[in-house]
Order: sequence, then structure tokens, then C-alpha cells
Amino acid sequence: MTVKTTTARYDGSGLRFIARTGSGHEIVLDDSGGNAGPRPVEMLLVGQAGCTGMDVMSILQKKRQVVTSYEVSVSAEQRDSQPAIYTRADVVHIVEGPAVDEAAVRRAIELSATKYCSVAAMLSAGTVEIHHRYRIVGPDGAAPIEGEVMVSGPGADPDSLARPQPAGSPA
Repeated sequence: MTVKTTTARYDGSGLRFIARTGSGHEIVLDDSGGNAGPRPVEMLLVGQAGCTGMDVMSILQKKRQVVTSYEVSVSAEQRDSQPAIYTRADVVHIVEGPAVDEAAVRRAIELSATKYCSVAAMLSAGTVEIHHRYRIVGPDGAAPIEGEVMVSGPGADPDSLARPQPAGSPA
């Protein structure tokens, strides 16, 4: 088992903290009053975008897909009552390239969502229903290809997501 660490130090101003990760990077966290950095709950969405983005790009590179531009956006619904948890997230992958294979993109997103992205596994094991979508943009004039790959969570078992489901069984 690996242990990861982070320390957040109050900097003496409003509600601003300086977080230092175990890998040695610092991030300023703040509330809307000080607004000197992201809110802590926003960092969950940053983690989701970065984690799945790295997975998908790595898989597409291994599949020898020529990607000229790639962007992952995550938008999430947060309930108004406390604790103000996320209840739904939409993860959209926008992939551009001269001949990107739709099946390769779908499979890369599926593998990230079910096997590799720790952040997605944690969020979907909790309260978040995550919708995984894509948009492929090809050469000029070609119509974009769009689709939804899957929905995971809430309460998903991270270990069962990666296991193949028997034919005909609900996913």
C-alpha cells in the first residue's frame, strides 16, 4: 500500500492556505472572499480532469492515434445544503486529429473510467454520478462525432468496475 501526503498551512490571511503535496508542489487554496486560489472542492474536479486526461492521452498514444488537440472539461452539480457535495459530474473529452478512430477514443475513456483513474473511482464510489462523453473533431468541414461512453456511480464498487460483466448482465 502506498501512502500519499499533503499538508495545508494557514497563511494568516482570511481563509487562505498553502497546500504542499508529497511530491513537493505548492498550491494556494482560498475562499471566495480572498480569491487567491481555487476552492478545495474545485480541486476534486481538477483531479478528475487531469487523471482521466492523462489516462486517455496515454492510451491514445499507445493506439498510435494522431491527436493534434485534446481537452477534458468537467462540470459538476453541487447541492446547496451542507455538506455541499457533488452529486453529478459531466466529463467531456474533445479530441482533434486528422483521422482519430472513434472506437479507440471510446475504449480509452472506458478504460480510464473503469480501471485507471483513481479520482473517478473515488468520486463514483461516493455520491457522484459521472457521465463520460466525447466529441471528436476531424478535418475541416467534417461533422464532429459525439457520444456518451458510460455512466458510473453513485455508490459504484471500484473493484467491480474493472471486472468484465457476463454477457446479458446489467453493467
